Amino acid sequence: MKLSESAEKLRKLIDKAIEDHKLTRHEYDMIINEASKDSHIDKHEQALLNQLQEMIEDKSIKLVP
Repeated sequence: MKLSESAEKLRKLIDKAIEDHKLTRHEYDMIINEASKDSHIDKHEQALLNQLQEMIEDKSIKLVP
């Protein structure tokens, strides 16, 4: 199944956080805004958000100010 345009943008934002192992509050806000921009979070977007949350919880991505 093809990713939606918003899921693809969301994936790129999350990939950047994964790449440098850091996530600023601004980047986090951009991710949340992108996910909710169309007032609907599809299953691909939800999976990406879940993956990001797991990585924050296990500290493979660090939240920074």
